[in-house]
Amino acid sequence: MKRVDDFRLRFGKREIVPIMIGGMGVDISTAELALEAARLGGIGHISDAMLPTVSDRLYDTGFVKEKLQQYKFNIDNSDKSAVKFDLGHIAESTRLHVSKTMEAKRGEGMVFINCMEKLTMNAPRETLTVRLRSAMDAGIDGITLAAGLHLGSFAMIEDHPRFRDVKLGIIVSSLRALQLFLRKNARTNRLPDFVVVEGPLAGGHLGFGMEDWMKYDLRTITNEVLQYMRDEKLDIPVIPAGGIFTGSDAVSYLEEGSAAVQVATRFTVADECGLPKDVQQEYFKASEDDIEVNGISPTGYPMRMLKASPAIGSGIRPGCESYGYILDSNGRCSYIDSYNREVAAHPGEKKIQVFDKTCLCTHMRNFKLWTCGHYTYKLKDTSNKLADGSYQVLSAEHIFRDYQFSTDNQVALPEKA
Repeated sequence: MKRVDDFRLRFGKREIVPIMIGGMGVDISTAELALEAARLGGIGHISDAMLPTVSDRLYDTGFVKEKLQQYKFNIDNSDKSAVKFDLGHIAESTRLHVSKTMEAKRGEGMVFINCMEKLTMNAPRETLTVRLRSAMDAGIDGITLAAGLHLGSFAMIEDHPRFRDVKLGIIVSSLRALQLFLRKNARTNRLPDFVVVEGPLAGGHLGFGMEDWMKYDLRTITNEVLQYMRDEKLDIPVIPAGGIFTGSDAVSYLEEGSAAVQVATRFTVADECGLPKDVQQEYFKASEDDIEVNGISPTGYPMRMLKASPAIGSGIRPGCESYGYILDSNGRCSYIDSYNREVAAHPGEKKIQVFDKTCLCTHMRNFKLWTCGHYTYKLKDTSNKLADGSYQVLSAEHIFRDYQFSTDNQVALPEKA
């Protein structure tokens, strides 16, 4: 019976353990988690979501405070078009986080950064360009283009000296999306180094419609992409993601031609993960009925999360002057509209509730929006229940090795704490 360790992801002559830990923001996929994956011979992601905020927390910078001071005059104004990010701050925070991570890297694996197009930041093209180029400047091994079609992303960096050196990949949820990406970026004469196929059971934002996500299947989409690669004679590694819970799940994809798997849900309860320990216990305790896909994200994408997330229904004042990462090119965010509607409907009330949208920036920054994968309800089966009723937090190495060496759909429990 084969194990994941019987396969290798190949980038040219380089061979990697075919396990990629997905990029979970905001700093849920920490540098520590990514570095463990690299040390063990696989690939780990850091996320570039809200890096000025992450930099303030990790490296004692003051980007959020400076931005708030600059734009505090606008807090009561519904028009946020004036609230702009300092491109120098974006570049500095990206270079700082990436360079510190890469300096600490050990082992034969790699560290990638997950870069979301939907972080439009009131200047979509300018801010995305700075984030991509700054990560390359700082020595990142690879970039995974996420949360969007990224039809112009290669063009933004094609004159960068590392354009053909850094591993560049794209996350898609359909063959059509991949074909569109390849066609639009063809003029750069540069194919992606890998393609992540993300199915409907993934955590966080989904690349499907709110009404039909449940009609799709990861294996079907993956096999469509693999067949396309064969038909077009393209040697691009295909990496399925979303709902791959055991090593045996992973092997089933590797045997069908996938080059690696991307996994994340089980690493949400790793000691190296950025989720606070009390939130990790919420993940452990969750039942299948505690998980939902809803439309509260201002991005317009459906999002999977725990129903108990404090962000759901929260009527917090929009934090655009401090954060504002979801503002479109006109300074708009659908949460602002929803918030203002509820304020107008409840004059004089000190605390209001907003259920149809959420202030994504503030709540993700404060770990109040508990996004999760479909199989989060199985996490309790991967650990030991302790005497006080809580569950034992696992090491990233234990989870990684279990994926790498397990067989027969088994999950190895850790040694009891």
